Amino acid sequence: MGSRREGRELALQALYQLDLTGEEGDPADRLAGFWSQFDEKHEVQRFARELVEGVRANRARIDELIAASAEHWRLPRLSRVDLNLLRLATFELLSCRDIPMSVTLNEAIEIARRFGSEDSPTFVNGVLDHIAGVLGAKGEEKPKDGPE
Repeated sequence: MGSRREGRELALQALYQLDLTGEEGDPADRLAGFWSQFDEKHEVQRFARELVEGVRANRARIDELIAASAEHWRLPRLSRVDLNLLRLATFELLSCRDIPMSVTLNEAIEIARRFGSEDSPTFVNGVLDHIAGVLGAKGEEKPKDGPE
């Protein structure tokens, strides 16, 4: 497993923990024990922290995009795993221009297979595909062998 996948999985777990602990107190304090289990100089944790902070900083916009794209689903009804995975991948689509859209979607689907329900990969794929279309991310990728 690549270090970015590990970082995404670690970020998903951190976001899930924040969700479970509620809104009380500083999120950094609530995650201190979680992060202390890992080597903070390691690239996996650095990437995970970057993702978590990005989701936290952009959560209102991210949640709006998810709500508009998760047809017939209100955010509180989504599983916590699916919702936080969608938040994570939506942040990547919004802010991580160095990560191709297809990589973001494929990674989210694979993580949904590992952590979500049987229906999670299909649901996550559908919602993220819609979000990528709304953001115009689909048209940004060039074919590998095509003209620049």
